[in-house]
Amino acid sequence: MTDSKESIDLDRLRRQDHAAFEALVSQHHRPMVAVARAILGDSLAEEVVQEAWVSAYRNLPKFEGRSSIKTWLYTIVSNEAKTRLRKEKRLVALEDISQDGSVDYLDGDRFYGLSGHWKAPPPSWHMDSPDQLLEEQHLQKCIDYTLTILPTQQKAVFILRDIEQQALSEICNILEVTESYVRVLLHRARVKLMQVIDRYQETGEC
Repeated sequence: MTDSKESIDLDRLRRQDHAAFEALVSQHHRPMVAVARAILGDSLAEEVVQEAWVSAYRNLPKFEGRSSIKTWLYTIVSNEAKTRLRKEKRLVALEDISQDGSVDYLDGDRFYGLSGHWKAPPPSWHMDSPDQLLEEQHLQKCIDYTLTILPTQQKAVFILRDIEQQALSEICNILEVTESYVRVLLHRARVKLMQVIDRYQETGEC
């Protein structure tokens, strides 16, 4: 028997120790809300996470540790969010793209493949003050609106990767897709958002 802190905590969690469970909630609640929000949207995210915590608590005695507790929790909340999405009849069909990662490069292929690096900056990007650009209230509203209308999986990948800074492997586990597909979805979401920024720079409108 090991005396590591992780093992002791897992033992307590499997026994459904109240204090250990509260510590688990404190550590993982906010990122779990982010996962639910990425899949489902803001309005139901908190409710879905509460349901996920109930499910997690009930199943802790059966947690075998084959994955990290974090991955296990993210899988639970992801499944809860997807189930709720289907119930709400808002499940968006998968985009017309193959799981092997093939992609039709958009907007002049600004990225180096799927790495996320620019070949060239947007034509009217103010390279001396990009932070000022992003802070403009109107542009932020345009970006926020664009996020709400992105296809479901594009939005989920963008939020999890570029906003929540989740690892690609974690996103694959959450969404149950391949890494190449995650990269494609991220590429498409970034291109769409950069098109919004370009248009705003040129016209002052979304």
